[in-house]
Amino acid sequence: VQLQAFGGGLVQAGGSLRLSCAASGGTFSRYSMGWFRQAPGKAREFVAHIRSTGGHTYYADSVKGRFTISRDNAKNTVHLQMNSLKPEDTAVYYCAAASGMILSMVRRDDGYEYWGQGTKVTVSS
Repeated sequence: VQLQAFGGGLVQAGGSLRLSCAASGGTFSRYSMGWFRQAPGKAREFVAHIRSTGGHTYYADSVKGRFTISRDNAKNTVHLQMNSLKPEDTAVYYCAAASGMILSMVRRDDGYEYWGQGTKVTVSS
């Protein structure tokens, strides 16, 4: 499956952005989807995850209550709504897809088989 993330940009602290990830080349509804991010000089970190049916979601503590992951299986897309953005949210955001995901791997980047190219988010103070 091929993934393409988009929707990043420059926003002031306290603002909002909505990232999207379009999938092609596979049966999207079979994949659990995740968002990760990588800030300059830092390791890639987990942000959010949604199960294949959309029934369960998981978030990093740092974004819980501010970010919302959702998916539209009819349109082969997953979204990340980011509110109350902070400068520390500045990073390149990646979407990823996993088949056969188990709970212990949700927050690990090696649990995902397919990755998009990333979209840059910059939050100014």
